[in-house]
Amino acid sequence: MSKDIGYRFVMNNSLDCIPCFIRQALEACRFVTDDPAVHEQVVREVLLLAAEMDHAQCPPVIGQKIHRRLRQITGIEDPYRAVKDRSNKMILDMTNNLKKRVESSPNRFAMAVRLAIAGNVIDYAVNGCPDEMELRRAVEQSIGAPLRGDINIFRQAVAEADSILYLADNAGEIVFDRLLIEQLPMERVTLAVRGAPVINDATRIDAQTADLNELVKVIDNGSDAPGTIVPDCSPAFQKRFDQADLVIAKGQGNFETLCNIPKNIFFLFKVKCPFIGQRIGENVGGLMLYRNKISSPTGCHRKIKRIRYIRRTTTKSTVG
Repeated sequence: MSKDIGYRFVMNNSLDCIPCFIRQALEACRFVTDDPAVHEQVVREVLLLAAEMDHAQCPPVIGQKIHRRLRQITGIEDPYRAVKDRSNKMILDMTNNLKKRVESSPNRFAMAVRLAIAGNVIDYAVNGCPDEMELRRAVEQSIGAPLRGDINIFRQAVAEADSILYLADNAGEIVFDRLLIEQLPMERVTLAVRGAPVINDATRIDAQTADLNELVKVIDNGSDAPGTIVPDCSPAFQKRFDQADLVIAKGQGNFETLCNIPKNIFFLFKVKCPFIGQRIGENVGGLMLYRNKISSPTGCHRKIKRIRYIRRTTTKSTVG
């Protein structure tokens, strides 16, 4: 990460996060083993971790530690793999109807944004894996529900960006992301997924399942955190992140880890946690198209490039 960009967490842990950490770990453990002794070991270790955790850190940092230990105890590299495969298949089966929603809309871009946010309901860390009926209900609610954020400003930022980095969130949800990515200038888009399995977050396998590798360049971030902790990511990802004119970040985990980065970032997610809702002034269930408050003005990267070009040419003319 560039030396001139500091990194500190604003969305730190709450005591209310602790029950969620325990539930997540126990659910994941039960996916892969019926052994009650292993269940007990996992819960006890999570309780110890919770007792010692630094509340100045954000939830994805603690989640990363918990799920690393869970994989060590169970010996299973990806405890949520079956859940992710099921989510991908369920949404892929809905794809034709979802595409018709976009194509028949008088504002395809706006509809694709709403559907991408609707897909954020697929979050095993919070909601478990919704069934098809719940997903269809989420889609209908997202189409008509109030959206906090300005889609026109987002559209303008997309149009002015020379390079767009799209940060995926969960498996299954990534199929919804395709609907939005198809409305973007795809030759300028890079899609980033997690570098290793954690909860039901999307990895390269999920991007390939959604055929996104056929539309845009797909990379992974080199990290197993359920968010984007930039210093924990690979140097290649950090370089891509630094160079992007616009970052589109899906999900609460990406919001929690990136909301203080001085970067042109739009966060797309559903509010699932009262703690986060309180911090941003939104009710649980709210649809968010949230622009980073400390981001640079739209088009600033192009303006800087233009100024530098003018300065170079002016210097040459003066010398000549």
